[in-house]
Amino acid sequence: MANGDAVPKILPKGGGGGEVKKKNGQANGRTRRALGDIGNIVTGPAVGAKPQTKVSHPITRRSAAQLIAKGQEPVQKNKTKPLVTKGVAARKVGVPAKAEAIKKDYVKAKAGTISGICPEEDVKTIEKIPLKERKVRKSGKTLTSILTARSKAACGLSNKPRSQIVDIDAADIDNHLAGVEYVEDIYKFYKLTEDENRPCDYMDSQPEINDRVRAILVDWLIEAHKRFELRPESLYLTVNIMDRFLSEEPVPRRELQLLCISSMLIASKYEEIWAPEVNDFLTITDNAYVRDQILLMEKVILGKLEWYLTVPTPYVFLVRYIKAAVPSDQEMENMTFFLAELGLMNYTTVISYCPSKIAASAVYAARSTLNRSPRWTDTLKHHTGYTEDQLRECAKQLVSFHFGAAENKLKAVYRKFSSPDRCAVALLPPARDVHIGSS
Repeated sequence: MANGDAVPKILPKGGGGGEVKKKNGQANGRTRRALGDIGNIVTGPAVGAKPQTKVSHPITRRSAAQLIAKGQEPVQKNKTKPLVTKGVAARKVGVPAKAEAIKKDYVKAKAGTISGICPEEDVKTIEKIPLKERKVRKSGKTLTSILTARSKAACGLSNKPRSQIVDIDAADIDNHLAGVEYVEDIYKFYKLTEDENRPCDYMDSQPEINDRVRAILVDWLIEAHKRFELRPESLYLTVNIMDRFLSEEPVPRRELQLLCISSMLIASKYEEIWAPEVNDFLTITDNAYVRDQILLMEKVILGKLEWYLTVPTPYVFLVRYIKAAVPSDQEMENMTFFLAELGLMNYTTVISYCPSKIAASAVYAARSTLNRSPRWTDTLKHHTGYTEDQLRECAKQLVSFHFGAAENKLKAVYRKFSSPDRCAVALLPPARDVHIGSS
């Protein structure tokens, strides 16, 4: 401590707490002056101080009223201190005048004209009420509420409205499969670990691959994923496995399709209940490879990735953020997935932004496209951890892909989300206010 005092030990409840207080009180020989503006100045002797032979107290309204009730005249013992009264400024006046003023106040109190005193209550009844309760009765405010209000005012929080954050898990409270008790911690863990499983910029280490070739591969994977009718999780995990392997190992162009089907085989085994067989993958490649080549590539991929497949892809964030975009509907959900899959095909987007930001930007761009107001809510900000300004650049990229989707030669995503079962969201006009030009 600053004064060199030893830090007092924390004693168990009910075990010697009085000793600590006494020791602290005797350290200075007097009590510290309290905050004057909250009305708790200590006028009595300090704990541990030497007793005074004579203590002069000012005459208060209550003590004077008691004296008058007994037929005695109140006398000011300390002539240098003014009379303490409520509602009247203290003035240095003569003792008879003060006694007369007290007598008038006492008559008013008995008549019930002074606020805070009832006609049925006399001085003796009021005296029996604890001091703390009497303060609460008169003011209607506690010391805690006063200090809290002053703290909020000092921080500039008194005039700020409360954020309207919707409990998006309230409907799933009885659904044991939803894991409501753990879902917040799960997504905090996803946010902490998402950068550990992101692919790095690998184009310089891949002599036979460029952005356009990768876009062709992802476009083909989306077609194969649709043909096998796999879960959305499988598509995002397939692209993640492919990108992570390309970050670690150079792959010749003739083996790129082999890498694609082997990555999808691994993702299907991980995510699907009924995964496609190896022969199914051979069929969609027109038997360009043999069974042993697929199984060997599967082993090589798993070895390079150290069998680590539990990674937060954009999909895991998409389902959470769509749920937070209340009220949400099928059109909103399909538009979000449409924009996210357009971003999945673009190499720059995948490398530049983490999965959670891509997912949040897809939700923001979808709300902008569908003219949902407000574009970004307190609930979305709470669950995504992103502000509107942080998402605007990524959202502009996704909207620019929407502008060029109809003319792009790679139309797997466009055809997929032009169908009526996807609410034909690809046919809707893109959002104009976040557009930065088509790519």
